[in-house]
Amino acid sequence: MSKACCPGSFDPMTNGHLDIFRRAARIFDELVITVVVNPNKQGMFSIDERIALIEENVKDLPGVTVDRWTGLLVDYARENGVACILKGLRNSTDFDYELPMAGMNMHLTGVETAFLTTAPEFSYVSSSLVKEVAKLGGDVSSLIPANVQTALSAKLS
Repeated sequence: MSKACCPGSFDPMTNGHLDIFRRAARIFDELVITVVVNPNKQGMFSIDERIALIEENVKDLPGVTVDRWTGLLVDYARENGVACILKGLRNSTDFDYELPMAGMNMHLTGVETAFLTTAPEFSYVSSSLVKEVAKLGGDVSSLIPANVQTALSAKLS
């Protein structure tokens, strides 16, 4: 049985994230979307809000769950029987950032990292850019799920 985790801050989740989750759910028997907690960063959404928003969007995907983690992701993988860390890549900049982490994770625990490239229509979408555009009054409704749009609008009003 193959089990992967897909880590991220997901502040907020975008349609690009959702695309990766859906595609990964077809590849792995179990996929844990792991909201990684960074105590040094204050997000727009609380961890509980992010988890609830993600859960609402993946409830129809068999074998997909959502969890949280603070600390080294490889420790999460080891403690939860995760064989693969799955990362979505938008571009070569993402790859250059993720490749050393994949090597370190392999060195520390032997856990594999797999990469899925983002669908072209989401290659320019990031949570940070979505928040920035929304804060300035731009329409991001085509870039995020409807429940995220509702929550984002409420945060900004």
